[in-house]
Amino acid sequence: MTSHNMTWISYPSKSLSFISPEEIEAFIASQNIISRLMHCYIAFFVPTGLIAGICILIIFIKNYLQYRVIENLDLLLLHFTISNIVMIFLSFTVITRPDYLEATHLTCNILSFFFNFSYFNSQYVLILMLLILLLKRFPPRTALRATQRPILCVGFVLIYAFCLSLTEALLVGTDNYLLETACQLDPLFAWPEYEIIKFTFGFGITSFLQILCFTTLFAKAAPAEAPALQQHFRTYPAAYIISISIFICRLFYNIMILFRTTFKLQKSIGTPKNELVMNIAEIVLFCESCASLVFILCFHKPCKDEILKVIQNCRRENTANNHLEIPATTTTHESGSQ
Repeated sequence: MTSHNMTWISYPSKSLSFISPEEIEAFIASQNIISRLMHCYIAFFVPTGLIAGICILIIFIKNYLQYRVIENLDLLLLHFTISNIVMIFLSFTVITRPDYLEATHLTCNILSFFFNFSYFNSQYVLILMLLILLLKRFPPRTALRATQRPILCVGFVLIYAFCLSLTEALLVGTDNYLLETACQLDPLFAWPEYEIIKFTFGFGITSFLQILCFTTLFAKAAPAEAPALQQHFRTYPAAYIISISIFICRLFYNIMILFRTTFKLQKSIGTPKNELVMNIAEIVLFCESCASLVFILCFHKPCKDEILKVIQNCRRENTANNHLEIPATTTTHESGSQ
């Protein structure tokens, strides 16, 4: 693979080579949209996602300490939760938008490595969850027996995600490590192969596997003793809802990644509108990480049961406090009337 000279590339908002008033107005409008989206994400999605993620961790840890056993699906959801929490913390790099984080090429590459590690990790753990759900519906001989050992599968996913992230780090480029640059988690100055590899292994292959899992669920006849398909979806709604939301959000994100690659191959920096859409796609990706944690908390049965239990306890305490306050008030009135 030949090295690429990417010193020519820059963000359209940094070039500032506007001629007409229309271009200036379009630039200002795009900056305002990016800024508003960033504030909405930081104000609403980040706190919600982090609170949901922390609650999930507490519930899983509490259940494990209580029962000394953890279900295969719960283990994968725990792993998925940790990956998404890391993704949310890395998303704080968008706080500077519509400007970009200023960092050296080396620092930007390190941030990109951890971002890609969480990205690939969550994507392939989701595939493992779908395979485990296939095992629950079909006899083990019709699915991958390896998914019956989730710890081994998680270890394989971690190694695989590490290798892919390391490859992506090399494709960012090995020059100008100490040079300051405008940093994005998917660096603009990365080689075109960076986006191609990310699309292929981070979306193309995994989306094919997701579609294959759903096709098997709908098309293959289940054993007679297996529950109905609707009942199966009602029993494990969290994994399927997450799968659909990830596919939709990452489809948009990966299409924008490919568009950016075409600009690089054409030696073009694009327009402020292209930059705006790419920033929107990045924020949508981070919103999906927050939403996935909320889906787990609301739809995964152990988490949902624990939340309902806490709500019921709070209601009982309020009811008990109200009953205690009423007699005290009545006694006061009686003594006053006497």
